[in-house]
Amino acid sequence: MALTAGQASRGGGTGRRAGFKIQFPKGSESSILSPGTTPEQQSQSLITYCPDCGQAVVQEIPDDDNRQRAVCKACNIVHYENPKVVVGCIPERDGQILLCKRAIEPRYGYWTVPAGFMELDESTAEGAARETLEEACAEVEIGHLFACVDIVDAGQVHLFYTAKLVSDFKPGPESLDVAMYNKDEIPWDEIAFYSGRFALEKYLEDNGENNGVHTYTFRRSRIPRT
Repeated sequence: MALTAGQASRGGGTGRRAGFKIQFPKGSESSILSPGTTPEQQSQSLITYCPDCGQAVVQEIPDDDNRQRAVCKACNIVHYENPKVVVGCIPERDGQILLCKRAIEPRYGYWTVPAGFMELDESTAEGAARETLEEACAEVEIGHLFACVDIVDAGQVHLFYTAKLVSDFKPGPESLDVAMYNKDEIPWDEIAFYSGRFALEKYLEDNGENNGVHTYTFRRSRIPRT
């Protein structure tokens, strides 16, 4: 599949929300686990008021359910909360990998692969291409999906594609810098997020081969390998 960011949806996705920034339960440290952090697991609803009528909701287990939900007693509506999807890619050209230095929190000043929250009206591949255009002003040809990372306690699923860099690049508004790295020179100690590090590791292990989708599950209380 060849998809350039110019062909992808251009609406939305800019600003802090595209840079992995979402509200997290009080007492947490960031929306995505970063290397060296293992705070205790928390699970709280982010919904406090009904989106339909504005009344305060209550947290309870509805009939025929098995977990606590945000319930509006005025509307008799159960509000369900589901994971957010983050999409990204690893752009490569002439044996080098494109990385972006973050200009926003969390993990300001650390390096990351281009990625961000998926928007409505786009596929996961289109979202990965769009994020690359926004963060690195670069167009890519998206390849195959090769990594899926579950960030369980942040309520996120991260999907990563291979990609071929097909244009020039420069820092976008969310990046301090954009640079190409030889595969043996990646700044591992300065990689922003566990999910990006896992994707880079598996990308290098695959060495251009399509070995299916590698999976990894992160929890805030422990970091198990799967």
